[in-house]
Amino acid sequence: MRNALVEVDLMRLDKYLKVTRLIKRRSVAKELADADRIKVNGRLAKPSTILEINDIIEISFKNNVSVFQVLKLKDHIKKSDVDIMYKMLDVKE
Repeated sequence: MRNALVEVDLMRLDKYLKVTRLIKRRSVAKELADADRIKVNGRLAKPSTILEINDIIEISFKNNVSVFQVLKLKDHIKKSDVDIMYKMLDVKE
């Protein structure tokens, strides 16, 4: 049986955004990163950017920028447990 809460040390940005459900699909995360709408620790990020715990992610949506802090890195997680993966820091309009 697969343990849904296995922690990992590093994770790709596109996978993290999908696992945390901040963005529904990896392909959408890739499109946003390719359009320079995602930053990690203040730098423009690629879909393959490697995340570590405590990294800061900024995602630019149409009318605002959402800022999150990475709290945990897990390969899979239940929908009800996503709040342990990140902390929302700010929403800039």
